[in-house]
Amino acid sequence: MDGLLEWIGALPFAVAIRRSATLYIFANAAHILSIGIIVGSILPLDLRLIGFFRSVPVGVVGPYLSRAAATGVALAILTGFCLFSVRPVEYAGNPAFLTKITLLTLGVLNAALLHMTPQWRAAVKGGPLSLRVRLSALLSMVIWIGAVLAGRWIGFLLE
Repeated sequence: MDGLLEWIGALPFAVAIRRSATLYIFANAAHILSIGIIVGSILPLDLRLIGFFRSVPVGVVGPYLSRAAATGVALAILTGFCLFSVRPVEYAGNPAFLTKITLLTLGVLNAALLHMTPQWRAAVKGGPLSLRVRLSALLSMVIWIGAVLAGRWIGFLLE
């Protein structure tokens, strides 16, 4: 595992980011903006799914916010990998980083599983919001807020 981490740290873009404060700032800012897209998409959708904003049709906002969140996740993974590559050995041993990655994985898995259910398909067609959909939305909120908190915690645990 150490060999893989050292290889990641030696990638040309990792070396460039490590050597340039400007590149690091841009990668970091892009990561923060990506997280903003995720949270800005998922939290309103989850709130709607658990029963808030009932006047907003799930069929209108559900597909749009889901795609926006997926785009944010893809960008966050890309930019997060760039940031990870700067200090991969340190990050791989950081409990907050490992927590964040676990929560990210759970969040993506929760969304993917929900989108495969007939209850989701019914909800986006204007049908009732089932208990399955509501619980998935509640779990999603907990997971993504936890991922943001874990992400903020990373820097405090690096030595």
